[in-house]
Amino acid sequence: MDIDQTPESDARSVADDIVGLDHDSTEAFRPVRRPDSGDDAPRVEGKFRYALVVEGGPQTGLTYVLGDGETIAGRAAEAAIFLEDVTVSRHHSVFAVDGEGLTVTDMGSTNGTYVNGRRHETAALAPGDEVMLGKFHLVVVIGDV
Repeated sequence: MDIDQTPESDARSVADDIVGLDHDSTEAFRPVRRPDSGDDAPRVEGKFRYALVVEGGPQTGLTYVLGDGETIAGRAAEAAIFLEDVTVSRHHSVFAVDGEGLTVTDMGSTNGTYVNGRRHETAALAPGDEVMLGKFHLVVVIGDV
């Protein structure tokens, strides 16, 4: 059978098998609650302390793992948390993980950084908190560390 005669669904599976075809390697994770953990903190499997899961807006389901130190979120190409939308400033916010926990600090963005519906310049974050950067809704989750 010619490729021209292949049904559309079969054409997609043929394209998926082509070596060298650029596939998106992004994995999306959904937070899970472990009934045996003794807490209701949203979690994602993995060896890290904190992550942000996109719960609303573009890229829903995408997970950003936060390492120790500072992680910049924004629309700039060099931002570790790249949020491509005009409602997000180029250097919108910085997330910081240290011995005390996780904080977010607004970097002078136009639309502000919101935590649980309130605008903040700096805020300490806990698992389950919702951070809004432009039209992106990010939920703080914890890992297995």
